[in-house]
Amino acid sequence: MTIIPLLAITALLFYLLFNRRSRNPNRLPPGPSPWPIVGNLPHLGTIPHHSLAALAAKHGPLLHLRLGFVDVVVAASASVAAQFLKTHDANFASRPPNSGAKHIAYNYQDLVFAPYGPRWRMLRKICSVHLFSTKALDDFRHIRQEEVAILTRVLVGAGRTTVRLGQLLNVCTTNALARVMLGKRVFGDGSGGADSKADEFKDMVVELMVLAGEFNIGDFIPALDCLDLQGVTKKMKKLHARFDSFLNTILEEHKSGNDGGASRHVDLLSVLIGLKDDADGEGGKLSDAEIKALLLNLFVAGTDTSSSTVEWAIAELIRNPQLLKQAQEEMDTVVGRDRLVTELDLSQLTFLQAIVKETFRLHPSTPLSLPRISSESCEVDGYHIPKGSTLLVNVWAIARDPKMWADPLEFRPTRFLPGGEKPNADVRGNDFEVIPFGAGRRICVGMSLGLRMVQLLVATMVQSFDWELANGLDPEKLNMDEAYGLTLQRAQPLMVHPKPRLALHVYESN
Repeated sequence: MTIIPLLAITALLFYLLFNRRSRNPNRLPPGPSPWPIVGNLPHLGTIPHHSLAALAAKHGPLLHLRLGFVDVVVAASASVAAQFLKTHDANFASRPPNSGAKHIAYNYQDLVFAPYGPRWRMLRKICSVHLFSTKALDDFRHIRQEEVAILTRVLVGAGRTTVRLGQLLNVCTTNALARVMLGKRVFGDGSGGADSKADEFKDMVVELMVLAGEFNIGDFIPALDCLDLQGVTKKMKKLHARFDSFLNTILEEHKSGNDGGASRHVDLLSVLIGLKDDADGEGGKLSDAEIKALLLNLFVAGTDTSSSTVEWAIAELIRNPQLLKQAQEEMDTVVGRDRLVTELDLSQLTFLQAIVKETFRLHPSTPLSLPRISSESCEVDGYHIPKGSTLLVNVWAIARDPKMWADPLEFRPTRFLPGGEKPNADVRGNDFEVIPFGAGRRICVGMSLGLRMVQLLVATMVQSFDWELANGLDPEKLNMDEAYGLTLQRAQPLMVHPKPRLALHVYESN
């Protein structure tokens, strides 16, 4: 008689096990075991996108981490990223709370960290129409070309001196954006004149980048937030006060007309001021705080990302001189050597576009996407994603996935040409194998401008100069290590000697 209870118990155990495996409504994605209190924070290491890629290789392309008291899911393959950013895009349309948005970006009144809803749509519409539409980009094309031409003259004037290329690229991208946004430069124009306000603004942008790349423990363990153990909050508040003062001055100068001769009613700030009382979005009027937060977003997101991408591209071409020569031959054929390349030439420069795509793949400017948060629980790849989970997409890992790319660590632009493995790859958020600007509702609003600026700068640097490394360094020994931050910076800045390859009058005539 004892066999019957035993069989019943065995059957019950099998039923429970099968039922758990088949239903498992709360089965979280795999991941490393968390530590007490701090969770998986120690697993992030000094370069999180590297550490998370290694964890994905061990646990799978969909990871679950516990950072402090916050559920975090990480997408590390194109197929998983597509489920989050396409299938479940609406559920992950908002940003999680963070100290940077609270203390620097006007308490979430900016575009980047604003909650998904009417106010966010209004701000995005303003940018899309007045700054990033095809018409606006075409109207301001001459400004970008003028600033790039100024950069070439600065590089020609450098002679045999060593230049820090990334720094000069950043000056160029910032001035080009500032002339559109404010009607004037914020940095020197290359003539050597000092500008204390421009120097101050540059210092503030650099400091913001540093703070944005820091981990603030209070974001993940709320009970410790008020203690500000690392002093991050104090630094953020101090930096916000400096930015606010700077932006207030610009705002008041525009309103009063005392802007030093800047062309009002053309630049974005004049448009924003005009929209202040009659913004036509669902969210209502546009406040001064929203205007300043928007300007802050554009300056931070629209300058360093482009300049760092171009710096990586030139570094790769220096390491691969045969690719540089091939790109220069295409440039000489399509553009010639008696004028500088323009944006109108870019569509004909097939190999140049492949170089830019390969740079976006191998060196994405934002290696970990800006975080999103789930509004409701959902299921991805059969796993439960809890409500309130933070989503990170490891753009860097996806673009180096050996299942998707042949020899993924090699810089090989031909993979994007006819006959290559991804000849029709679209970097505008449609092909999830390479998504340097993100995808879905929260895709980078300035993507079109970023593409134009990066392509024009890379094309101009390729056409206008041959490149030698400082101190006679062998290109094969060039350090290509990464430094983690808000954007993917080089661990060591690219120090070069530019050698003009066009007649000098070409640089002076533009």
